[in-house]
Order: sequence, then C-alpha cells, then structure tokens
Amino acid sequence: MATRDSWVTNFGFVLAAVGSAAGLGNIWRFPWLTAGNGGSAFLLVYLLIVVGVGVPGLLAEFVLGRRGRQTPIGALSDQIGARWGSTLGAFNVATTLVILSFYSVVGGWILRYTLVSPTGAYFSQPQQYFGAMSYGLPAVGFHLLFLGIVAGIVFFGVSRGIERVSKVMLPAVVVLLVGLAVWTATQPGTAAGYAFYLGFDADYLVANFPSVIGPAAGQALFTLSVGAGSMLTYASYLDADSSLPRDTLVIAVSNTFIGVLAGLVVIPLLFSQGGVPGQGGPGALFVALAAAFGSLPGGPVVATVFFGTVLMAAITSGINLLETPVATLVDEYDVPRRRATLFVSLLLAAAGSGLALAGPIFEFVSGTLANLMLTVGLFGFLVIVGWVLRAESVAEFRAGAGRFAVLAESWVVTVGWLLPVVVLFSLASSLAPLVGVSLGLGGRAAVAVVGTLVSRLAVWLVTDG
Repeated sequence: MATRDSWVTNFGFVLAAVGSAAGLGNIWRFPWLTAGNGGSAFLLVYLLIVVGVGVPGLLAEFVLGRRGRQTPIGALSDQIGARWGSTLGAFNVATTLVILSFYSVVGGWILRYTLVSPTGAYFSQPQQYFGAMSYGLPAVGFHLLFLGIVAGIVFFGVSRGIERVSKVMLPAVVVLLVGLAVWTATQPGTAAGYAFYLGFDADYLVANFPSVIGPAAGQALFTLSVGAGSMLTYASYLDADSSLPRDTLVIAVSNTFIGVLAGLVVIPLLFSQGGVPGQGGPGALFVALAAAFGSLPGGPVVATVFFGTVLMAAITSGINLLETPVATLVDEYDVPRRRATLFVSLLLAAAGSGLALAGPIFEFVSGTLANLMLTVGLFGFLVIVGWVLRAESVAEFRAGAGRFAVLAESWVVTVGWLLPVVVLFSLASSLAPLVGVSLGLGGRAAVAVVGTLVSRLAVWLVTDG
C-alpha cells in the first residue's frame, strides 16, 4: 500500500480548502449568475443558502472525510458498507471529473487572456475575440496547457505540491482582488452597479424567487465545493485534533468574502460600460471587462493583473478537483501517485477537449449537469451523516472541536432533517423546468417534504432502523 500523504499544518489545509472554494466559482461564475438573477436578490438568497445549507453541509463532508481517512469510495464503503458506499463514492469521483472537464476549458480561456492582456489584443473587439477563441482548436490547446499546470502540482502530492502552492497563491488572490475593488470604486459610472449589486430589491425577489433559488443553491454548493467529495478528500488528510467546526467557518467566511469581493470588481465595471445585467452568460467576464479595460488608462496592466489573479484562483480550485480521482487510484488501487495523475489527466484532456469543441454541450455540463450532480451528492452525504451514522458523526464533530462541541447535537439534527428538505426543494426547482413541469413554491415544498420522508423510510428499511 502506498504511503499516504498529509497536511504539514492545519493552516495549510485551511488555505488549500479556501483556495479550492475561492476559484472560478467565485470570480467567473458568481458575477454573471448574480447579474442574470436580479443582483442583490440573488446575493441575498445565495448568502442565506451558504449559511443555512453550505456551512453545515461542508462540515458534514469534513466529518465523513476525517472519519474515513480515505477518498470517497473507500471512506464511504468502510462507513456504510461496500454496496452503497462504493456507489455514492464513485458518483462523487465522477462529479469531480465532470466539473474539472469544463473547469479546465474555462481555465484555458483565462490563461490565454492572461498571456495576451499586456498587448491589449482583445480590447478593440472583445465580443468577436471571445467568440473566436472560446471554442474550437485554440480552446483545446489552452485547456490542455491549463490542465498540465494543475496536473504538475498534484503530481508532487499534498504537502510538497498542493499545500505549498496554496500558501502562496491564495493570499496573492485576496490582495490583488482588494486592490482591484478599490481601483474599481474610483472609476466613473459604477454607482448603478453598486446599487444593483448591494441595494436590496424586494419586489424582484418576491416576483422571481422560484427562478432565483435554483441557481443560488447551485452556486452556493459549487463555490464551497460541497457535494463532489473533493472536500471529503482534503479532510481525509487531517489530524484527529483539528477543529472541524472552526475550520469550516473560516473556510466558508473566507470563500464568501472573496466571492462578494469579486462581485465588487466585475459588476460595477459591467455597468460602467453600459452593460446589460444577465447578458453574456459564461463569457460575460471576458467580454464586459475587456471593454472596460480597453477604455481605461493603463488598461493592459490592469487587465493582466486581473486575469492573472483569476488564473491563480482557477489553479487552486483545479488542484482540489484533480486530487480526488488521483487519490482514489492511489488509495483504492495502490497506483503510484505520478502514474495516477497522468492517467486521470489524459482522461480529462479527452473529455475537456470534447467540451471545448461543442459550446452547447459545454453550457449544459457547466450549468445544469454540475448543479444536479452536486445537489445529489450533498443529499447523499446528509443522509449518511444525519441518519445512518448519527452517533458517530456527533463524536467526530466533537473531536478537537473545543468550545464548538456543544453545537454537535443541533448540527446533526439540522443535517438530518432540515437540510434534506432544503436540498430536495432546490433539486425540484432545478428539475421541474427541465422536464416541463410547472411547480409553484407550495408544490416544490411538498415534493421536498414528501421526498425527505420517503427517503428516511427507505434508509430505515435498508439499515434496519
């Protein structure tokens, strides 16, 4: 059996986990989803879901990871049995592969923009430039280059690769984003963007809540890396005396801060150029900001700093996603890390290249499919922690928790009963439009409650109570 790596310090784990969460989900995905779903209305729902669902859900994944001391397949098989554990674990690994397959394509876009920003090559015709490079053979090439950078870091393992890089890149991302947010505040025409982003719009929220909650929930899970098993993998390298509740809070707060900070850069700049909220989709970050950079003094310098910042954030997230399938081969099949990294990277190179050649499939995978897989994965974690392993989960929560230990019982009740209903409500909100079913809030709530009760009964029958 190959020797298992571990974090050198708990601080290194926290930085790596925050870096994983605070990647493209915050700087690429969050601003355009916010702009397309009412600005402040989306922000409020997103923050509520992060606090109410994301934090306890992330903690549940950490509990399973540290208790299992393995990647998803091995950890879940040991804790709930080979049949169900290996199935959910394999689903988690598949989720990380799906996410990284499109993630590396976007990483390739960012890498290209970082390299050409000093020349201002895309300033004059940003829409045409993005359209020409976003899909096709050039996109394949930069996808492969980005994936190679990520694989090179994972190649050296947890302590010598992931932890060392995270300790440098994450602080750099935060410092650069703060500087860009301050710079943005000095630009003309940004007041409307701040109002749209931070000024609460109750009318919009009431009128559009059913359409907002699905993307907000998906974004909250995506940005915290909850439901894919990647955080379970990171937690499997932790010592038993680490405080999981404390680490979870630090990671969630830091991640949310970085996401809101990214919005303070992107959305005001979008408005300063007369952009229309919600237009542009996945390319909004590139097209809208390219126009802003092109019209400002020192635009090439600012553009280089911005996309360099996004690139570092993308790399820290990419290494988290790649670590799960690589570590699975190492743990479960005793494959040497370097060989496992090469094998998984070749698989992702093929999958990502296909997405880089097919725009409509890319948008489906990066939006609908990723959200659904993360939601299903989180529901599985909640069922295991809150129902199947309730007593064991409480004990793992308390180990090293210090003053947070008193929250263990209330946390496991929340995980076992409240969160499954919320997650199934979100799932119904996302699935109903796909299958052509019209469900109001009451209908979705009914589906969520009934689904939770039926699931609880099924688990009770399977596990004999």
